[in-house]
Amino acid sequence: MNSMVLYVDLNADMGESFGRYKIGYDEVLVKYVTSANIACGFHAGDPLVMRKTIKLCINHNVAVGAHPGFPDLMGFGRRVMEVKPEELEAYLIYQVGALMGMARSLGVEVQHIKVHGALYNMAWTRADYAEAIAYAVKSLKSNLILVAPYNSAMAKKAEEIGIPVAYEGFIERGYTKEGRLVPRGKPGALIHDPEEAANRAIRMISEGKVKTVEGIDIDIIVHTLCIHSDSPNADKIASTVRKRLEEVSIKVVPLRQIIKIK
Repeated sequence: MNSMVLYVDLNADMGESFGRYKIGYDEVLVKYVTSANIACGFHAGDPLVMRKTIKLCINHNVAVGAHPGFPDLMGFGRRVMEVKPEELEAYLIYQVGALMGMARSLGVEVQHIKVHGALYNMAWTRADYAEAIAYAVKSLKSNLILVAPYNSAMAKKAEEIGIPVAYEGFIERGYTKEGRLVPRGKPGALIHDPEEAANRAIRMISEGKVKTVEGIDIDIIVHTLCIHSDSPNADKIASTVRKRLEEVSIKVVPLRQIIKIK
C-alpha cells in the first residue's frame, strides 16, 4: 500500500423511483456513500422523489449531485438516442436546473454532475456529446464538478474549457482492455461478490490498476467510485467496500475535499 494518505469519494445513483414505482436501496446506501447522484426526472425520478432524496442526503451528510440523462423513462435511460448537441445541452441545463432549485430550497448546493446510462457511455468517446455536456456544465456557472471516466472524451473536453473533473471508477462493472465498460448482458459485465468489488476498489485507488475481462491490467485514475443502487446486492457491496477501505486507511470523503475548485 502506498504510504501517502489516500482519499476517495463513494457515489451512488439515487432518487430513481418515480410515481408508484420504487427503485433502488437509497435508505441503506446513504449510510455508506459520500456523494449521491440524484435523478432529475428524464430517465427516472420526479419532483417529490427529488425533494425526498435531497432531504435524505442532508440527514446523512451526503453531498448532492445531479444525475441527468436522456428523456427515456421507458428504457431507464439505457437506450441509445440520437439528439442534436444543442438539444442535449438544453436537456441537461433543464434537468440540472430543476435539481439545483430544489436543493437550494432546502439550503444546500449541488456539488457535481454525473450524466446517466447510455448518455454517459456515448459521451465516453463521442466528441459532440462530450462537448454538449461540457458547455452545459459551464453555462450553469456554479463551480460544479463533472464526474467522468479517466481518459474519456467527456473528461478531456471539460478540462479543456476549465471545468473541474472527478475521474470515476466502477467496482461492480467489468472493464474491457480498451478501458470501457463491458456492455450489460455480456459475460463479465456485472460483479456480484462484495469482497471482489472491495478488492477492485482498493487496487484502483492504491495501484491505479484494474483487471479487465480479458485478464490484463490497465491503468486507471479514480477520485470517486460508483455503486449502482439498482444492483441486486448494492447494500452489501456498499457496506463491504466502505468497511474494507477504512481498514486499509483509505479516507472516504465527498468530492469537494478531493477536487479543489479554483
